[in-house]
Amino acid sequence: MMYHDVIGVLGGMGSFATLHFFEALLKAFPAEKEWDRPRILIDNRCTMPSRVLAILEGKKYDQLVEELSDSVRSMLRAGATKVVLACNTSHCFLEDIYRNVPEAQGKIISIIDACCREIAEAGETEISLIASEGTIQSGVFKNGLAPYGIALRTPENEQYLMQRELIEAVKQDHITPEVVERFVELVTSFSGEALILGCTEFPVLYSKVPAGVFDHFRIYDPLMSVIHVLKKECH
Repeated sequence: MMYHDVIGVLGGMGSFATLHFFEALLKAFPAEKEWDRPRILIDNRCTMPSRVLAILEGKKYDQLVEELSDSVRSMLRAGATKVVLACNTSHCFLEDIYRNVPEAQGKIISIIDACCREIAEAGETEISLIASEGTIQSGVFKNGLAPYGIALRTPENEQYLMQRELIEAVKQDHITPEVVERFVELVTSFSGEALILGCTEFPVLYSKVPAGVFDHFRIYDPLMSVIHVLKKECH
């Protein structure tokens, strides 16, 4: 089929997570001929200030919002009809983006909202979250799950350092067997059976884990959730 929708991806936060998402997008739209897939625009804007520091310390907050807004505006002008922010933490700035780019309303598909809906439809009543400190402290997942009455468990303080190390390993493409083992250790440290991969680096590590290791877990990936939405809504 020929798609009229154009998917815009604001990535680079980090780049290898964006690469992983791009591959997943391609596989989600199988085609006999390459023109049977939707057009995809990717802005790998890896030069943006830290989203986490902007939330926790207000560091370069205005610059970050302006750069996020500029990328969204540019993709819309280039023809994007649906935009995905390929970073969970960046969703903390959505209202700022909409103030700067009001035409983005209704065109940005929130990976947070998509994931929370999927979790609710699956009948979960409580779930654990691994994510950056900025994402956790901003409460985007807690607020997204609240209307469904789903309880959210977040990491203990001692788990934050492990998370940071794992995220940075993916950003720098330094994924070793030891890093994958640490990721397994992090996931299995949660007592529940349902878990959100709330940082876009974590699905990259999840893809490296041997089959069967997480069979007893129900894993939710916000980027895969938004792909399910795109498959339904793209025409």
